[in-house]
Amino acid sequence: MASSFGNFLRRSLRRTSRREGKDGSSAAENIPPRVPQGKLGERSSVFSGQFFFEYLVVVSLKKMADGHYEPKITYQFPKRENLLKGQKEEEERLLQAIPLFCFPDGNNWAPTTEFTSETFSFVLTNVDGSRKIGYCRRLLPSGRGVRLPEVFCIISCLGCFGLFSKILDEVEKRRQISMAVIYPFMQGLRESPFPAPGKTVTIKSFIPESGTELIELTRPVDAHLEHVEFQALLQRLSPHLILHIFASAMLERRLIFLAEELSVLSQCIHAVAALLYPFTWAHTYIPVVPECLLDTVCCPTPFMVGIQMRHLERVLEQPMEEALIVDLCEGKIIRAVGDEEEILPGKLQNEMLVSLNRHNNNNNVHTSEQVNALVSEAFVHFFVRLVGHYASHIKWGRSGSGSFQERAFCKAIASKSCRRLVKKFVKTNMFSLFIEEAEKSRIPQEAYFQQKIIEYHEQKKHRRDS
Repeated sequence: MASSFGNFLRRSLRRTSRREGKDGSSAAENIPPRVPQGKLGERSSVFSGQFFFEYLVVVSLKKMADGHYEPKITYQFPKRENLLKGQKEEEERLLQAIPLFCFPDGNNWAPTTEFTSETFSFVLTNVDGSRKIGYCRRLLPSGRGVRLPEVFCIISCLGCFGLFSKILDEVEKRRQISMAVIYPFMQGLRESPFPAPGKTVTIKSFIPESGTELIELTRPVDAHLEHVEFQALLQRLSPHLILHIFASAMLERRLIFLAEELSVLSQCIHAVAALLYPFTWAHTYIPVVPECLLDTVCCPTPFMVGIQMRHLERVLEQPMEEALIVDLCEGKIIRAVGDEEEILPGKLQNEMLVSLNRHNNNNNVHTSEQVNALVSEAFVHFFVRLVGHYASHIKWGRSGSGSFQERAFCKAIASKSCRRLVKKFVKTNMFSLFIEEAEKSRIPQEAYFQQKIIEYHEQKKHRRDS
């Protein structure tokens, strides 16, 4: 049963919708979460028109006959009724998968009196290609004597790690009082619409002996930064290694990240995926791989996965193809392809190193939001310099559809080292998907990126005129 369920999970971790690449091959997709951004010139309302979550589940450890513990869903809110047959089957499969991702570190547990709460997330993809994100808080419930940890997992289609971390703080605070206090808070949250970028929604919640509390939940202004914490990456890896990882991800190679803490794996992998903005990782993406799915590393197609350090020997024993293996505990690369230093053009690489080192030299000065903005700015500027001229090479037909002129686009790049990289990059799925969207409409899809392209050209013009 475990092997058949593992096979189901392997299929579900990839999108079943496939698109043909320029070489005629197809690639399975499992894309990291991103909230769609508005178009240039579009004014956001207070609410995004979406809702916070689909349901909250509690996953607890239940002792089996062989003495081991297995994770089981012991609470679900709300219970969904009147589902069509297909919807019901899909939900059942999803609810089967969730416990494994809440306790991905196997079943060798024992009751304890001390346990440090940890926050992490995972991504599952439905058969129709839609994404579900699980935001998890693993904690030890209040009580006397030895107890087993449990996981509160909020299932949502929305990518906003910081916001859901704050919601899980409130859930944990109420759990220490009583499970019964969680329900009205989650009910109030479920009835509240998800705020637009930069906007706030206020939730009223009653807590016994404390009275009514007003909880304000605010989304970041920049939607592309709301599911990321670059600080986690910068604290564990040198700027030089971060650029090696970025270059490998940009060429859609196989990447394995190792750490013991689930929160470290989750935060660092989300951060690496976010470095690719305005492009999106378009392959297998598992921030924390459950123990039963460790053979994912044998996959011949690109992947970005996080694995607990305790499984390192098993991973290295797997018959896998070339991969970049990163040790987040020691801040080093365990295994590399060997050409990582030569992938990025020297001049652009040095500019990014200067930006990242500048952050490191002022590490205690910047807030988390400032760090996110500074790091993102460096990598967005890299893509502006490298491929920011793409729109000039979309030929528009009378029907309103566009056709990207790849050859002319590459030829327009003066730098040989940049042109060499771009010729590889245009063959990736992430670039193909980006151009596919750009060909649909003359109105740019990624507002922040387009704004940076405009600013870059204005600065160039200003320098020429001065």
